[in-house]
Amino acid sequence: MSYDPRFDRYRSPNFKRTKQAGDSLRDSFAARTGWKKSAKPRDSGSFGRSPQQTAASWGRPVERLKRSKFRLWAVWAVLMLGGLGLAVNLFYLQVTRAPALRKQAEQQQTLKTKPFVPRRPIIDRAGNVLAIDRQVYTLYAHPKLFNHSKAEIAAKLAPMLAIELTPGTTSETELIRRFNLAESGITIADSLPQEVADRVAGMQIKESLVDGLELLRQQQRFYPQQELAADILGYVDGERKGQAGVEYSQQNLLERSMPSIQFSRSSNGNWVPDRLTAGFVQLDDLKLQLTIDSRLQRAARSALKEKMKQHDAKRGTVIVMDARNGELLSVVAEPSYDPNQYFNFDLSRYKNWAVTDVYEPGSTFKAINVAIALEAGAVKPNTVFNDEGRIYMNPWTIQNSDYQRAGARGPSTVTEILKHSSNVGMVHIMRTMKPSLYYQALEKLGLGQTAGTDLPFEVSSQLKNREQFINSPVEVATTAFGQGFSITPMQLVQLNGALANGGKLVTPHVVRGLFDREGEAYWKLPRAVPKQVFSPETTKQVLEMMETVVDGGTGKAAQIPGYRIAGKTGTAQKANAGGGYSKNAIITSFVGIIPVEAPRYVVLAVIDEPNEGSSGGTVAAPIVESVMEALISIEKIAPSKK
Repeated sequence: MSYDPRFDRYRSPNFKRTKQAGDSLRDSFAARTGWKKSAKPRDSGSFGRSPQQTAASWGRPVERLKRSKFRLWAVWAVLMLGGLGLAVNLFYLQVTRAPALRKQAEQQQTLKTKPFVPRRPIIDRAGNVLAIDRQVYTLYAHPKLFNHSKAEIAAKLAPMLAIELTPGTTSETELIRRFNLAESGITIADSLPQEVADRVAGMQIKESLVDGLELLRQQQRFYPQQELAADILGYVDGERKGQAGVEYSQQNLLERSMPSIQFSRSSNGNWVPDRLTAGFVQLDDLKLQLTIDSRLQRAARSALKEKMKQHDAKRGTVIVMDARNGELLSVVAEPSYDPNQYFNFDLSRYKNWAVTDVYEPGSTFKAINVAIALEAGAVKPNTVFNDEGRIYMNPWTIQNSDYQRAGARGPSTVTEILKHSSNVGMVHIMRTMKPSLYYQALEKLGLGQTAGTDLPFEVSSQLKNREQFINSPVEVATTAFGQGFSITPMQLVQLNGALANGGKLVTPHVVRGLFDREGEAYWKLPRAVPKQVFSPETTKQVLEMMETVVDGGTGKAAQIPGYRIAGKTGTAQKANAGGGYSKNAIITSFVGIIPVEAPRYVVLAVIDEPNEGSSGGTVAAPIVESVMEALISIEKIAPSKK
């Protein structure tokens, strides 16, 4: 077979080409022109070429054919790989990632959101508003859009706004300075009430409205009483979440439940609500009512501030509780803060240290210890002990706070020991009990636990472990006069409440429940059943002893003419963080119960680090006296019949 270059193909040597029409034309042309084919025979397939040329002409088509086959295979491989890649990617998108892509598509095409609804208001026991949502506005300026001069706008706007000024500036110059900060988006004022926003929106200069001022509406939690009940209420942050007080602990009661609304994108790209029925948004008229009395709260804060300033104290707290049911009529802590501007105060002020901090109660716990001893039958009110004024418990020395002045009092009854707040006498009283029984009684009262109040962040009281307490005589001795362990002011009120109500341990609380506009209860917070820790006979005896403290003992400053008041002073050294006690820092307190003949109200005042020479009788007792006077007026407590 030879290669025929005319047709770029191979043919057999015996191939005989049939004569065609073109050949006769070629013959006639040869006849006319005298041209004839060469008589010399040619080698088949050479066509007059040299062997070298013939070989070259044979090699080129082979190579070209090989290249054509290679290109064919390459194209086929590319197509197959591309198809395989598409198939793999299709499987990945349609099967593997299908759930994620479906979710992403839904997120892009649908939107779920809850409609904004205001938080429920908070009111006191009389219905006075303590916290409520309101509409406020933030004012922005866009100077590039002003249609009047900056000076004209500043002069018109300045009287409407309360602007913080630096020395030597006026409201107008300050506004002009802010206008020059940028061409757009300048924050001028925030938290503007509705009436101010209306005036700004309608502001005119030369009988034309002012352009370039923008009011952005938003909701804000408003506390009309400012700092009055901040220690109880807490505050709501910019994300509408409570961060302290009942705003935090009762978040689920204050937030109205509202189902989500689903929006879908329409053909023009706008969001359209799906299946929105009439009456979808329904606002209830429920309010969260507290047990707090704003009048008493105001009187307590005023009395506390006055004494803290007089004695240069670090901090203080006042608590008033109804011992019948644990309702807290007043909880005050100083220094406090304005929840409307919480961001301007130190973080330490947000906590209510009446429940978040523990301290050694000192002599205010002596009445509780006497009740423990009486309940155990270890002593009686007229049991006599020798008050030496000072005793030694190697290597410790225990003495009465007035030892340098009064010395040893000698034989003293339990009543006299409590009246004069004798440390040595209390040690003798509690030594009449087995340490194990004493420790068991302390645990029964809840030491080592919390008082269970509904105020947030309450901490547990601290008591030594059983083995350490029982095996260390000095632990029993120091506990006898209120040191060596720590409790919160709230728990001390709870324990004294048990003395006032016949021996029941009630739960202090500030929340009454949800009430409608008619004053009807929609929901009340369930309370634990009071625990009986003392007998009524024991509490009656202790109250009569505590009355002598006010009548002629260390609590004379709490006397109110015509009323029988039981009380107990306390002046305790502050424990150091590294162990031991401070030589200068003290914490003073006084707890009072009124009236003795029908005990109901417990009032506690605790003052931390007053100036030198202070005591519970001189600092805390006068505060309790002032608060009780307000309480008598508010609750209309009748004078006692002695």
